[in-house]
Amino acid sequence: MIDPKLKVLQMVDRYGGVTAAAEVMGYTPSAVSYQLRQLAEQLGVKLIEPSGRGIQLTPAARTVLRHTVVMQAQWEQARSELAATAEEPTGSFTLCGFSTAATHLLPPAAAALRDRYARLTVRLVEAEPARCFELLLAGEADLGLVVVTSDSPPLSDDRFDQQPLLDDPLDLIVPADHPLAGQKRVTLADAAREPWILGTPGSTYHQLVVGVCMSAGFTPHFAHQADEWETGQAMVAQGLGVILVPRLARINTGWPVERVPLWGEPAPARRILAATRNGAARHPVVAQALDLIKTTSSGLFPPGRR
Repeated sequence: MIDPKLKVLQMVDRYGGVTAAAEVMGYTPSAVSYQLRQLAEQLGVKLIEPSGRGIQLTPAARTVLRHTVVMQAQWEQARSELAATAEEPTGSFTLCGFSTAATHLLPPAAAALRDRYARLTVRLVEAEPARCFELLLAGEADLGLVVVTSDSPPLSDDRFDQQPLLDDPLDLIVPADHPLAGQKRVTLADAAREPWILGTPGSTYHQLVVGVCMSAGFTPHFAHQADEWETGQAMVAQGLGVILVPRLARINTGWPVERVPLWGEPAPARRILAATRNGAARHPVVAQALDLIKTTSSGLFPPGRR
């Protein structure tokens, strides 16, 4: 088993300091500092040093981190091989994902695993993509569904195994009497001069919409803010602006709004990945969960459907 103090060092590296890492992990800063001191004494090296008002990792700490990634991958591979020899999975298994994935993709998989394995405790956690990676890294989740954003770890990040799952098309939501409603070939650029309803700056949804709009050649005019699809649709219904909604998300048919599919090369979409810790993708429960999720997603997005 990997020494938990190595995970603490990883989190300090990821979040740039003791206080930030402690907040994410639910520890006190003094507890994080204590574990770092213990690890330094255990290894006989200096791991952190002052840098301005904060701290920075030493070259020795970088060496430890490099080897920690390799050890973690080997440990996950060993766990996967051992699990494959067991008669039935036991213990706990946690799935995490962003809101629409946690609504439409993860519950069927969780229920199927629960019904299949009586001795396995299956848990679901709704979390933003950044939090999903934190949970995976901390060992608090086993499989996560994430949306790719500018803040996502690169596919080359050797702490994780990230597999493309599906591209979720983005639809434009406009008032029912809007000039774009009912048109057969609408591009994102056709809505360039519209007032836009966006999520909180820095959120996954905000980054997603701004990113695809900029790819279409314009920066959206941020007129109103809403983080819930229902709230955004209510604003659209009153003619306050337009929003983008992923195909996985449902719209309230009681509002006088219209969902307009978008054309383009490529058509606007959000890329959804399945992420595990490096070395864990072949764990039998992870593999089964991923197969179940793929089956559900193929039903939602059959071949040929835009």
